Amino acid sequence: MRINDRIRVPEVRVIYGEINLVMQTRIALQKAKALGLDLVEIASTARPPVCKIVDYGKWKYEQAKLKRDKKPNKVKEKEIKFRVGIDPHDYLIKLTRSEDFLAHGYKLRLQLQFRGRENAHKELGFEMMNKVRLDLLGMAHIDLEPKLNNRSILMMVSPLPPSRQVPKFRKAEDRHKVDLDAHDEAEAADHAQMAEEDGSHPEDHHDDHPEDHHHEDAHQGDDDGDSPEVSQEA
Repeated sequence: MRINDRIRVPEVRVIYGEINLVMQTRIALQKAKALGLDLVEIASTARPPVCKIVDYGKWKYEQAKLKRDKKPNKVKEKEIKFRVGIDPHDYLIKLTRSEDFLAHGYKLRLQLQFRGRENAHKELGFEMMNKVRLDLLGMAHIDLEPKLNNRSILMMVSPLPPSRQVPKFRKAEDRHKVDLDAHDEAEAADHAQMAEEDGSHPEDHHDDHPEDHHHEDAHQGDDDGDSPEVSQEA
């Protein structure tokens, strides 16, 4: 985008108020300067190029604002994960974290993951998620009730209007201390630890100690009398 002396074509179409005329560029520039404004090229490919007489700083700000307003709003969503046997202190931290995200307009994807034998007691998972549901009712609307999804239970919630939000865990005097970036980092660390635990949980593997089979095969070979005989030379 060119402005003022950088516009070097011989003539331009000038738009200013009700004026919409083709004139020599030097005359258009003189007129802009006389008004204490700028000559701004807004359509360089037109013949002749189209310019506006405006306050360039103010005009640029308004154009940037219009561009931001046209961008589609991205859905703000955070994910919080739980375990069946979560420590009460950890539960308190996660619910406080959830309230902080909701207070800042984020939807929440709440997920409880089962491990090993926990899969045989899914009712414990539903008890936990229903507790989470009740604890967040002062801050959130339930978009998706707790639902079994393979080896996990999923629940989706969205924030209530700020005027209706009543936090249960976040103290009013601590709201100014909220650090969402720290929340993100802590939750990401929790997710990584859960993924590591899921990948190494012994009850999720059918062949945990392959070396045991090697020993069994060796013993079986002895029982079958397959051990090589040692010949003795005279």
